[in-house]
Amino acid sequence: MSITFRQLKVFEAVATHLSYTRAAKELFLSQPAVSMQIKQLEEIIGLPMFEKIGKKVLLTEAGRELHGYGRSIFGQMEDMEEVMESLKGLNRGRLDIAVASTINYFAPRALGGFSHLYPKVKLSLEVTNRKNLVRLLEQNEKDLVLMGQPPEGLDLDAVPFMDNPLVVIAPVDHPLAGVKKIALSRLSEETFLMREAGSGTRLAMKRFFEKRGITIKQGMVMTRTEAIKQGVRAGLGLGIISTHTMELEMETGRLAVLDVEAFPLNRKWYIVHRRGKRLSPSAQAFKAYLLSDAMKGV
Repeated sequence: MSITFRQLKVFEAVATHLSYTRAAKELFLSQPAVSMQIKQLEEIIGLPMFEKIGKKVLLTEAGRELHGYGRSIFGQMEDMEEVMESLKGLNRGRLDIAVASTINYFAPRALGGFSHLYPKVKLSLEVTNRKNLVRLLEQNEKDLVLMGQPPEGLDLDAVPFMDNPLVVIAPVDHPLAGVKKIALSRLSEETFLMREAGSGTRLAMKRFFEKRGITIKQGMVMTRTEAIKQGVRAGLGLGIISTHTMELEMETGRLAVLDVEAFPLNRKWYIVHRRGKRLSPSAQAFKAYLLSDAMKGV
């Protein structure tokens, strides 16, 4: 089987976008040229890679298999290029990471500090929810993932790099604002705005209150921390969020952090990747940076 590098590259572009037009635009080719490369590839393999259902382009079973191998091949080639460059010093390379939405409150500063040390490393940051982070880990798509409690059932290397205290927040005019040592049982009288099912913060809340036999009233469900904060300000309920997301509100006095028994709820942020994954020099350098004293001021 004599598949050319060019054919595989064209195939990967079409498989990624599921569009001949977008693949052609990405590769600076005409659409007929893309179609010809795919046709030649299918003739060599002897199986169709794509099928059209209506206007949709979908991968066949053979196409999905080849797509997996293609991503692995191109990933190894990128790793090879970076390793070769690293032998000259960390003057080039790429770093592709994904972070939990809450971490995005300080991730840009961390990346900024790292970029100052290694200005020629190209950085890519994806901010997403826990469910998608788990999928990215399952498929080994990112160099590193930064998240809260790592998922169980995956063979992962997870190292804590920063504390992530959770606090109870309320409107500044709430009756409990300013009260000292609020009993945990008092929270059962309040309504709480919740993150979506599967959220790391929501899972931590659930475990915490269940362990202590306390039932809390669930109010609106929101998918972003910013929405939680705005909902609390509007008087829709209390919230439990990371202190890392409260910098602006504490400076401006827009929200109150309640002094509740057993809070802050101590958690950690983790650097996570698949166990046995060979980290690129850029990923190794960023992991070392996160674990260094440089992160204490972030």
